[in-house]
Amino acid sequence: MSIFEQRESNLRAYSRVYPTVFDKAINARQIDENGREFIDFFAGAGVLNFGHNNEKMTKAVIEYIQSNGVTHSLDMSTTAKRSFMETFLEVVLKPRGMPHVMQFVGPTGTNAVEAAMKLARRVTGRQNIIAFNHAFHGMTLGSLAATANEYFRGASGVPLSHVSHYPFGCEQLCQGCELGCGMDSLDALRAQLEDGSSGLEKPAAFMLEVIQAEGGVNIADKHWLKEVEKLAKDVGALFIVDEIQVGMGRTGSFFSFDDYDINPDVICMAKGLGGLGTPLAMNLVKPELDQHLSPGEHTGTFRGQSISFVAGTEALKYFQDDVLMKEVARKTELMNGMLAELGTIDGVQIRGKGMIMGIDVGDGAIAKKIVAGCFEGGVLLGACGTGGRVIKLIPPLTIDDADLTEGMNTIINVTLEALGVL
Repeated sequence: MSIFEQRESNLRAYSRVYPTVFDKAINARQIDENGREFIDFFAGAGVLNFGHNNEKMTKAVIEYIQSNGVTHSLDMSTTAKRSFMETFLEVVLKPRGMPHVMQFVGPTGTNAVEAAMKLARRVTGRQNIIAFNHAFHGMTLGSLAATANEYFRGASGVPLSHVSHYPFGCEQLCQGCELGCGMDSLDALRAQLEDGSSGLEKPAAFMLEVIQAEGGVNIADKHWLKEVEKLAKDVGALFIVDEIQVGMGRTGSFFSFDDYDINPDVICMAKGLGGLGTPLAMNLVKPELDQHLSPGEHTGTFRGQSISFVAGTEALKYFQDDVLMKEVARKTELMNGMLAELGTIDGVQIRGKGMIMGIDVGDGAIAKKIVAGCFEGGVLLGACGTGGRVIKLIPPLTIDDADLTEGMNTIINVTLEALGVL
């Protein structure tokens, strides 16, 4: 037995899906200790948008460490944080006319969600938050209450309260979605919230993902999303958008909602924000709302650490021009073209936006077989959605064409075989 089997907790998950020991990685490839190479279509569950060991970021981090730059500072002001904040302001906020302040939280996405929920409850004086079916917002108790997956919720050990789930308004009606969808459900919710005798209290916030990544790559309908925002405003609730897995250019623009004409009160960010794969999480908060929290009311030992600020600054520089986003658009077209054949098979649905795509094969057992077959074929990917029925493709945005094409061919062939088509 290996040390992992002997001494690592039974909680380990991904090491069971990928039964090897990885040693090195570069851009879209991971290499195990035996020298076998794998094309990475998993990318740290959306962390590695800019690839493994991005050359620009590793160079900047090495230079920073060798210059004795501050590596840990709680939430003190540092040159590394200033550089990150100034770059974020110039590259992201100013071009969009966004007044939002940057609230640095603990280093994980779940902490960003926790802070957003706290803020909503403080601002409104209300307790309940409305989230949506198939949502994933994190694994700590507050964010877990907003997460819909029964497997994750079952480990809490306590009631997960003060969050209500309603049907998500999909752009494309998802297979197996018997929970309702779209405007009918939202109209019914509005009627309840506007009826003083319905017994339904007004919420502190509406919280959602524009693209439900772990939920099955479900993409919000634009009209529905605008109406959710309007309903939140009409009932005095905050409108919170969770960008943790699908931000930082994943969909072909910096935010997944750049083409949705919405104006969130709070935007939760993490994963790809740190650039290199080191942790960083941040909420963008409208300044008038931020004033409701006093200094230190939400704190943490790692509220933004310098290695992530340094690498994250380099990541933001990819958005100073449109070169990378044009590449993402081109690669998206390539991926869609290659997946077209699968989309014609009965029982299979292709969903996606930019370089996050889902292959819904309708059966978790088949999807599990595909994931295992792809691993044997040298490609790393994962399953998501109800029962793990959706194969999720999230390669680094910087993947080269040869690896992208080779990986896609492997995925398609393994899928066709698993479906009994080949």
